[in-house]
Amino acid sequence: MTRPDTYLSPADKRRRFRDDLASGRLLRFPGAFSPLVARAVSEHGFDGVYVSGAALSADLALPDIGLTTLTEVASRGQQIARVIDLPVLIDADTGFGEPANVGRSIATFEEAGLAGCHLEDQVNPKRCGHLDAKTVVESDEMLRRIRAAVRARRDPSFLICARTDARSVEGLASAIGRAKDYVEAGADMIFPEALESEAEFAAFRDAVGVPLLANMTEFGKSPLLDTATLEDLGFNLVIWPVTTLRVAMGEIERALETIRRTGTQASLVEGMQTRSRLYELVAYESYAAFDNDIFNFTIPGGGS
Repeated sequence: MTRPDTYLSPADKRRRFRDDLASGRLLRFPGAFSPLVARAVSEHGFDGVYVSGAALSADLALPDIGLTTLTEVASRGQQIARVIDLPVLIDADTGFGEPANVGRSIATFEEAGLAGCHLEDQVNPKRCGHLDAKTVVESDEMLRRIRAAVRARRDPSFLICARTDARSVEGLASAIGRAKDYVEAGADMIFPEALESEAEFAAFRDAVGVPLLANMTEFGKSPLLDTATLEDLGFNLVIWPVTTLRVAMGEIERALETIRRTGTQASLVEGMQTRSRLYELVAYESYAAFDNDIFNFTIPGGGS
């Protein structure tokens, strides 16, 4: 059952996403690894939610090397998209196979209610975008992935973003050249991965005419630029893909050590999310009202 007070259809969310991208302001998409985190992102006033392949893999206790399946990724994306009225952008890795598989992935993501996805130009099996020893496919192979995605799209508002990992492999000029080719093939947005300086972000903006995505992931190759800087640089969307997972797991590990050491969670209670706040996030009262509005009758003579 969907939340009683969600009302936007997937098509509405996609159109809103397109309109917001055209607004000229920087859109802020924190990563969410669960529907509950997505609900918190929404309630804190962000513009959308990002579903990271790295975070999803980690949540399944797997490394980010292309081990997750289309079914697993689309299912998590659907679970997240259904509980919020924000657009959800999902990480499609290399498309889960050859161009025909890419086409099926796009159809599956549309059916899951997502607003868009990004495809990358790494060789499969892939690596985390901020690790060394990545390998990228020939540009023509990535162009086939993009064209397959565009051809498979049924809702023209579903956004197809092309990610290039070429900066770390072939250099900045090659990454920019690839990005231009990807736009020609039909990509709506470009995600330049692992740029190494503010100047490189600026160079991409100067060279590429479509919306650009900035990845502000921790412990990576890119400087952690703030939103004011990214907006000044002309970027259109920023993601913090694994931040919520890293923060949560850091606190979980500290809490477990405290319980192991002291035998109680008592010292942790003050910093916990309260029961009442959890009930707010899961819309406990609205579900009760929803039920009462429908099942507001009694059965005559209904004794025990």
